[in-house]
Amino acid sequence: MTIQLSRRAALGAAMGALVVTVRGPDALAQGAAPPAAPISPLPPPGQLASYIAVHADGTVTAFFGKIDGGQGLDVAVAQIVAEELDLPADRVKVVMGDTARTVNQGGASNASGVSQGAVPLRNAAAEARLLLVEMAAARLGVAPEALRVVDGTISVAAQPDRRLNYGELIGDRRLDAEVKWNGRYGNDLNVEGRARTKPIADYKVVGTAVPRRDIADKAFARHDYVTDIRLPGMLHARMIRPPVAGSKPIAVDESSVSAIPGIRVVWKEGFLAVAAPREWDAIRAAEALKVEWSAVPPPFPEQASIYDHIRNAPTTKRGVPMQQGDAAAAIAGAARVISAEYEWPFHSHSSMGPGCALADVRPEGVRVWTGSQKPHAVRDGVAKFLGVSPETVHTVWVTGPGSYGRNDAGDTPFDAAFLSRELGKPVRVQYMRHEGHGWDTKSPASVQRVRAGLDEQGRVTGIEFSSKAFSRTNIATSEADPRDSLASQSMGGGLNPQDTYLFPGDFVPTEPYAFPARTMAWETIPPLLDRASPLRTSHLRDPLGPELIFAAESFVDELAAATGADPVEFRLRHLREERDIAILRAITDKAGWQPRPAGPRGGGGDIARGRGVSLARRDGTVVGLVAEVEVDRRSGAIRLKRMVVGQDCGLIINPDGLRRCVENAVIYGTSRALHEEVTFDRNNVTSVDWNTYPILDLTEAPEVVEVVLINRPDIRPTGAGEPAVRTAGAAIANAVFDATGARLRRGPFTPERVKAALAGA
Repeated sequence: MTIQLSRRAALGAAMGALVVTVRGPDALAQGAAPPAAPISPLPPPGQLASYIAVHADGTVTAFFGKIDGGQGLDVAVAQIVAEELDLPADRVKVVMGDTARTVNQGGASNASGVSQGAVPLRNAAAEARLLLVEMAAARLGVAPEALRVVDGTISVAAQPDRRLNYGELIGDRRLDAEVKWNGRYGNDLNVEGRARTKPIADYKVVGTAVPRRDIADKAFARHDYVTDIRLPGMLHARMIRPPVAGSKPIAVDESSVSAIPGIRVVWKEGFLAVAAPREWDAIRAAEALKVEWSAVPPPFPEQASIYDHIRNAPTTKRGVPMQQGDAAAAIAGAARVISAEYEWPFHSHSSMGPGCALADVRPEGVRVWTGSQKPHAVRDGVAKFLGVSPETVHTVWVTGPGSYGRNDAGDTPFDAAFLSRELGKPVRVQYMRHEGHGWDTKSPASVQRVRAGLDEQGRVTGIEFSSKAFSRTNIATSEADPRDSLASQSMGGGLNPQDTYLFPGDFVPTEPYAFPARTMAWETIPPLLDRASPLRTSHLRDPLGPELIFAAESFVDELAAATGADPVEFRLRHLREERDIAILRAITDKAGWQPRPAGPRGGGGDIARGRGVSLARRDGTVVGLVAEVEVDRRSGAIRLKRMVVGQDCGLIINPDGLRRCVENAVIYGTSRALHEEVTFDRNNVTSVDWNTYPILDLTEAPEVVEVVLINRPDIRPTGAGEPAVRTAGAAIANAVFDATGARLRRGPFTPERVKAALAGA
């Protein structure tokens, strides 16, 4: 182990802290040797061996066509497979996201890892167990019904000494059996065999707290990340982006970097990169290369006017309103009408590290190593980009710095593949920090308008909700089409029209209230720049959830305040579904919620204390949050004292993993609510590092986070990775109102905005 003390670490030590970095060995990817033969054929989706392999030592490999974004999904899949095979979970290895070894299940998306992705693995494992039991029955000369299975050993129930384990049965053979494939790739892929899956009442592994497998290796620098991959003879590349978005190079002076050893310059239209055998030389060349850029008009409005821009922009797509009853008439005839507008900014993915990919393009095939959460889509997109068959492209997913959507990890494979083809060598593209923040895709800025009518008793008669925003599919949700990459757009390709790919239900809040009449509408506006842009918009973790639920649940709180009702009592008055009521009661009971009318608690002093609540649904999962905060009236700072979050996502696979996942989601949502906002000027994005795009740090994290889980074995798992993200903004804003009487209607809730709200309260 080599300990390196950097200048940053020395400065940290001088200020009373010692920062130590641990440098692990460079990694060579599995299969990273130069390919000497064509790429392996794709695993057939109708074969059992494409999902399950039983080995001579009695262990099992599950081939999972999704990836784990850092939440321990591989452990949950191992538990599900182990359960069906009657094995301990530690004897199941999970291979993820390798296009030559796993069937395309759509990558990580929509919190679907367990809810959809594990379904074919469960069925395949059950089928494998059935086949193994039938093999044992033939060997032992008894009927299958006479056998029992415990920890991978099959024995005759009446004669326990007569037994065979899985390894003895299978040897070196594959489970060559057909399964019925439903003909779909992606999230909806499924296979079924003759076997029935185990009744939930018989579960022994599912529902237990199996620990994560990756923490120790990550903590001790033994884990291989995509940034660690090396190939013999590879080049390191850096991209060069324009100082004004939309500008292109019109002259490149290669002599300005000719003194740098081995430097290569690649320029095609707006695509400009440098590559060298040593990474530091590529970095130096990217800074030193003299480029003359075309003059273009500044593409962006002033940031201060972005919400007016959204309000006044033409509409590119208007969704068919989701209607129940006649909300307009109900509001017109109401005793009282309440209305409000809420604004939400662009957000960056702000992954821990910027994007990286390695590509090796050869006549016999293409190999790509990527941190993208959708490696099968990368395979298809790179194949189209290079004009080759997808069967000749092998994409390997390697852990990256995180994505939670389509971030800059989706652009690096195209850069690397193009450069590798042009230069005839393997090329590793590593973005810099200013690119990771500045040129990743952004979640869309938006404006939400809400209006409701109240009767004399304070009940809602009708509600109208409308959202106007940049499209969240300005860049597609996957990399399957190269037109959605910076490389393609820099070479002259425009944006790939995506408005036909919108999901109407994602553009309005999935609120649980049984209002008598309701209209939910949304519309999208044109992008600010119709080609390679640092403000390209795409999906971010829980797409559109934080902004929509911030508006919807803040407004419900405003309605409670307008009627003098307790916020929880007001919600209960308008709820009908048992699962929603159960979560709301569970979190408020845990938090010790004492009913009182919504509104400021009063009292003097510089520190005001309050509590707020929010409730939401997402794809069958129910979530709720109680936030307790302190607001410093002098500074405007919000301090998170306690958060009680509840989640009902059906059957729980791993309670420990789920608890950590939910806690992570709330903290992530809190960071977006309190701090995160992409800044830009007329020319470009200006939030390009952790100083200009701050996130929640350890000193600001909630002092206490308590997680309440409701297990419902009678309901299939409905997704856990995203739903709780959407609860944070509204719960915090409602708590600030409870403490101070100030309404926050624009994110993020910076001290300056809190003080402005206090001044107007």
